[in-house]
Amino acid sequence: MKKLAMITLALWLLLPMGALAEARVVTSTDLIENALVLDGQTVSYTGEVVGDIMKRGDHTWLNLSDGSNAMGVWMETTALGEIAIAGRYGEKGDTVQVTGTFHRACREHGGDLDIHADTLTVVTAGSPVEHDVHWGRLMAAGVFVILDVVILTKVLMKRRKLGKG
Repeated sequence: MKKLAMITLALWLLLPMGALAEARVVTSTDLIENALVLDGQTVSYTGEVVGDIMKRGDHTWLNLSDGSNAMGVWMETTALGEIAIAGRYGEKGDTVQVTGTFHRACREHGGDLDIHADTLTVVTAGSPVEHDVHWGRLMAAGVFVILDVVILTKVLMKRRKLGKG
């Protein structure tokens, strides 16, 4: 009986404990301010896909912004799921949740702070963003262009009079 207990204990200790770990829900601020504590831990991070989706062979880089900061995410391309829109001017990107290992100074990626994601779930689909035209600003810009042309014309005429043109 004692031998069976020892074998059971030894097998239990050999099991990968990461599989039993639950992901800690974090923000970009949590990751930046507590990078040393969270390094190597399984985290769950939610943010808007922004910028380009950069496929690098069988892996892909994403940038996710939670509104405070953007976080680099490295993951297998096959795990990308159904990301349709990356945020940029005129579009709000898909909001996704990733779960994976946080690296304070990733050796694989030149010491960058990143998350190596295992899973990705689309939380909300992206959408087009309408931008209002600020007519006052547009008119002010027009007035400044006209003033610039007038000033440039006067400067050129003065230089030509002085024989420098």
